[in-house]
Amino acid sequence: MRRIIHNTGWLMLDRILRLMAGMLVSFWLARYLGPSAFGSYNYALALSMFVGSVATLGLDTIVVRELVRDPPAAPTILASAALLRFCAGLVAVGLATLAVALLRPAEPVILLLTLFFSLAAPLQAFSTIDLWFQAQVDVRPIVTARTLAFILATLLKLWLLLIHAPILAFAAMFALEALLGAGAALFAYQRRTRMLWQWRCTVAQARSLLTASWPLIFSGLLVTLYLRIDQIMLGQMVGDAEVGLYAAAVRIAEAFPLLPIAIVTSAYPTLVALRQSDPQRFSAQLQRLYALVAALGYASTLTVTLTAPWLLQLLAGPSYAAATPILILLTWAGMFSALGVARTTYLNAENLTHLHTITVLIGAVANVGLNWWLIPHWGGVGAALASLITYWLAAHGTCFLLPQLRPAGRMMTRAMLWPKFW
Repeated sequence: MRRIIHNTGWLMLDRILRLMAGMLVSFWLARYLGPSAFGSYNYALALSMFVGSVATLGLDTIVVRELVRDPPAAPTILASAALLRFCAGLVAVGLATLAVALLRPAEPVILLLTLFFSLAAPLQAFSTIDLWFQAQVDVRPIVTARTLAFILATLLKLWLLLIHAPILAFAAMFALEALLGAGAALFAYQRRTRMLWQWRCTVAQARSLLTASWPLIFSGLLVTLYLRIDQIMLGQMVGDAEVGLYAAAVRIAEAFPLLPIAIVTSAYPTLVALRQSDPQRFSAQLQRLYALVAALGYASTLTVTLTAPWLLQLLAGPSYAAATPILILLTWAGMFSALGVARTTYLNAENLTHLHTITVLIGAVANVGLNWWLIPHWGGVGAALASLITYWLAAHGTCFLLPQLRPAGRMMTRAMLWPKFW
């Protein structure tokens, strides 16, 4: 438990720094561009992230699991996963460019924005290295290296804001930041292990990873669908100004689940090991994890509900005041999102990843349908309400539709009704 707490501390340090710097840049950019241009920026980002989600191939938890089970095979596992992701990232660049050309054929600025954003996808292949450090429950070296790269990228973004650079420059910085992060990850891994040159990709290992992760590839795309489709549909059905309001609320709301998600990420390798060695203790620790996530969720949602108007005024400015109800709804949705991440730990440990795909499919279909119904009537508020309903449905409601998930559903219900984690 001490290693988990120490590891969580480093993860939180990284996330807090990125949160603070990211919010500084994002809200300065929001004020600089205004709701309409900020909406165009985030529409292109949402589209590229949606298509780019394919490039992860759902490998994160699978790679960590394999590294825990077979440490000597780490060079082959990492090389195979990284090559798979790089190739998928190149495909994502082409798909994103094609998608925006079809959806916004007369808007070259949005086409270029999407192209720059999507170039980060193949570079994310090197985030596979982060998984090795997660499997060691020692993320300090990779956090340090990536933080230095992130600080450099942030300083460059601030410089662009100071010189009033065009909107395309900020999209290009997105790709440059991914390049800096890739270099930092390679440096940290080589310095720690001296094993980078031992990497060998094998067809057998690549096939094994894809066989284990294929349900998560599809579910990862579906997760991104109901994380990003709201902004894409808002842009198509209402306009980019509404996307700008919604994106400002999202930027604040997404900060609050970071602590529970960091705890889940840090606890995952230990829980996988417990599942093999002590199933009874695994269940007890999982119940505590659900309870802790629920308690943190209640604390953050109540805080935002009481302070949302002030937060938007302070961070985004008076132009974004209409996003207050959007922010409140999205923050409540974030609690169910964090619980869903915690449940994924259970699914992976029990080799039930195919059920994750089913639950996410239900959530994604419901989200698209609810957005289609609610956005024309209530705009961004309707999209936020759709997110709240579908996040609950995908994370908790589906547990009672699928028999194998009912134990997880009962544990989550207990956690939400009485979040005792001590």
